Amino acid sequence: METHLEDKVMSLSEAVKKFIPDGAQVSLGGFTAQRHPMAFVHEMIRQKKKDLHLVGHSPGGDWDMLIGAGCVKRVELAYEADEAFGRIGPRFRLAVQRGEIEWEDYSNFGMVQRIAAGAMGIPFIPTYTMLGSDMLKKEGFSAETRKLRKVPSKKLVLMDCPFTGSKVALLPSVQPDVTVIHAQVVDAQGTVRIYGQNFGDDQQAKAADKVIVTCEEVVQLEELRDYPEHNCIPFFRVNAIVKVPYGAHPYACYRYYDYDPEFLHMYHDKARDDASFKVLLDEYVYGVKSWGEYLEKIGGDEKLKKLKADKLLGYAPKLKRR
Repeated sequence: METHLEDKVMSLSEAVKKFIPDGAQVSLGGFTAQRHPMAFVHEMIRQKKKDLHLVGHSPGGDWDMLIGAGCVKRVELAYEADEAFGRIGPRFRLAVQRGEIEWEDYSNFGMVQRIAAGAMGIPFIPTYTMLGSDMLKKEGFSAETRKLRKVPSKKLVLMDCPFTGSKVALLPSVQPDVTVIHAQVVDAQGTVRIYGQNFGDDQQAKAADKVIVTCEEVVQLEELRDYPEHNCIPFFRVNAIVKVPYGAHPYACYRYYDYDPEFLHMYHDKARDDASFKVLLDEYVYGVKSWGEYLEKIGGDEKLKKLKADKLLGYAPKLKRR
């Protein structure tokens, strides 16, 4: 049966209400300072989602903000940071130190492999990653937590490879309830094109039960039929489309805009302190009625012009980054 745009396109508010129940296991796309679905994150916070179980390999301030806002119960990850702007997310750090969230860590490659296994529909994947490290010895989740839905019964299993005899680690696959990504272009049926590195977003989408795509542009089908090899997620995997230009701010969206150094520095400065983080949420999340109002709040056209990417280079070469 043909799928039409009107079957999938919806607002941020509608997508969160329809697809993100409390307690959902959620995977968010992007990588450190690149292409996180921040408009969607803000809406989850505004709707006061709670007890979320986040899974991913290299999240940034998307996870940090959700954790700080009290939306998250547990996480499985490799690391959470904003590259040069913060070695580790300040709200994530505090939540772990205070015992406010449950957490379990794998190597970066280990999490990518777990997601790839989920995309292939297999229950586990053998690997050499993490061998020789304390990640094999240390577990974050309790025995009680391991009885819960979507939580692996074991962090990993060590075994001798039946073909080579060498030691391998079997890692459980990840199959989230929902994956949310931000892409540059989606067509009228839901086919997704990501320019530049996709950072494994395609695997996260293929592993999930439901997929939501926020995007810069929605185009006609014919526009993505040229160079179809550049399309990374097929339309039949996408459940919801939300057009939200600059929806990854303060993070970069290759070919469209660069990351916002001023905002990221400000975030990491204020997020270290409970009181100033609350003020930040009140001002930039709860205090605006729409993503357009948020963009005006952060500087409007003047700020966005500074962040606008050179179409050939894919980033803003004159942007002051320090």
